[in-house]
Amino acid sequence: MGKHYDTMTIGHISLDYNIDYLDHQIVEVGGAVIYSSAAAFASGYSVKAVTKLAPCDMSRLDEFVIPAEDVCCIPSSVSTSIRNKYFTADKERRSCTCLAQADPFLPKDIPSDSADVYHLAGLIYGDFDGELIKYLAAKGKLAVDVQALLRHANKQTGEMYFEDWAQKLELLPYVDYLKTDAAEAEILTHQSDRFVAAQMLHEWGAKEVVITHNTEVIAYDGDGFERCPIRARNLSGRSGRGDTTFAAYITERQHASMRDALLWATATVSAKMEHPGPYRGDRGDIEEYIKQFYSDVRRDV
Repeated sequence: MGKHYDTMTIGHISLDYNIDYLDHQIVEVGGAVIYSSAAAFASGYSVKAVTKLAPCDMSRLDEFVIPAEDVCCIPSSVSTSIRNKYFTADKERRSCTCLAQADPFLPKDIPSDSADVYHLAGLIYGDFDGELIKYLAAKGKLAVDVQALLRHANKQTGEMYFEDWAQKLELLPYVDYLKTDAAEAEILTHQSDRFVAAQMLHEWGAKEVVITHNTEVIAYDGDGFERCPIRARNLSGRSGRGDTTFAAYITERQHASMRDALLWATATVSAKMEHPGPYRGDRGDIEEYIKQFYSDVRRDV
């Protein structure tokens, strides 16, 4: 047996070509696995990251914030790369093109290390499938970001588009923590009301549902809702905000109430959004951010 971790985050690193509404291009290494592992690590938790890269792209591993010995990189025929074209200054509207997609994650790729929570942080449909969901759910608690179950890439053009998750009723019961954004929640449930959508996703089997929005984050566990506002002072680090939120939430949630975990997650992502790249603060920095900007929010502890 290997080492035990608080969370194991599984997903592809992506070389992103980000073009803003003024046609300025920035090329940067991203991917949910980088942002998520950084947020969990900043919160003081041990993290194992599992990713896949083509041998020529191993330099992308330098973008991880967590210790190098906690990163498992599996060879892939190609590495994931995505082009994002933003149409507005707030980056709320964009078109995405898949330039390349790395090989999918299979049960045999999962290291012998154990974890309290297994976090599927994919980018594109096909990064993982139902068999991996079932496999990981049998090993520990399972957290799933629904993006990689809804976001498809056209095989010919690479154009990315969203469609409903065909296996949702079969596989949601395996999910302990489900994360969507407001648009994804509507695709899954056909409900524009985020609170109604969260209730439906829970009724379909997800034990706890987190829905992000550009103004706040909500969480629902079947007994009640919690909500907490995002209070970032600028959006210079907008990329990876959902990944940061979810990773901070699921790790803190193992030791805290839903209310306190949600406050922790929204404070973490608010601080992260003020600086480009993955979050590089620590637990003390997050506590200070809460004192400064969330003093009005009641905590359970």
